[in-house]
Order: sequence, then structure tokens, then C-alpha cells
Amino acid sequence: MTEHLVITLAREALYAVLLVSAPLLGVSLLVGLLVSLFQATTQIQEQTLAFVPKIIAVLITAVIFAPWILKIMVSFTQNLMLNMSVWAK
Repeated sequence: MTEHLVITLAREALYAVLLVSAPLLGVSLLVGLLVSLFQATTQIQEQTLAFVPKIIAVLITAVIFAPWILKIMVSFTQNLMLNMSVWAK
């Protein structure tokens, strides 16, 4: 295994992780921003108000994007397994 191969594998793995986590993190960020604006506007400082909408939004997003996330993960794993014999040399 060469250094170039290890760097390529690490880059592909990080890219897959970014693709998989981007929708969940984006929705969490957007909902958190909206809840913070709501809290600042109404001056309600309830701590649970920040977490419950984010948890619900991330859960709904995970259900909606699950097929796409699974497709990305299966594609990465297949690429990894199919090229294992080439990389072992």
C-alpha cells in the first residue's frame, strides 16, 4: 500500500462522510437558527425549546434522505470491496 493510495482512500472516506452528514447538519443548523431567532424575538429562554425542534427536524430529514444516504454508503463500500485486490498488491 502506497502513501498515495492511503491518501486517496482517506479523501474518498471523508467525502462520503461529508455527503452523508450534510443534509442532517444543514437542517439542524437551519432549525437552530430559526429557534434562536424565535427565542430572541419573544425573549423565551427555555432550554428544551432549542433541542426538541432540532431532534424532530433531524429525525424527519434522516427518514427523507435515508435512501440517498444508503446509496452513498453502499457505493463507497462497493468501491472499497471491489478494489481491495488491487490495493493489496
